[in-house]
Amino acid sequence: MYKIAVMGDMDSVLGFKALGLEVCPVSSAEEGRAALHHMAKENYAIIYMTEQLAAQIPGDIARYKDSLTPAVILIPGKEGSLGIGMANVKTAVERAVGADIL
Repeated sequence: MYKIAVMGDMDSVLGFKALGLEVCPVSSAEEGRAALHHMAKENYAIIYMTEQLAAQIPGDIARYKDSLTPAVILIPGKEGSLGIGMANVKTAVERAVGADIL
């Protein structure tokens, strides 16, 4: 059975525990990198990650971009959105449709 996790700073991810998701609070890019690779080897289908953490480890996230699992989905953190997640959605839509419809 596949699992779902949320990664980022403690304040941003703790609320997701109430929804039944596994939370992985990280305080540095190295911790985030290690946790991401560990979850990818385990049975995680979806990993929600704060944009602030994703900005620190873009190469590691790109490694899983074209793989079936895990799907790494960026969400705004407690500091607000950096626009990275929306830019990724726009790029994915352009790849799928062939034109910018957003």
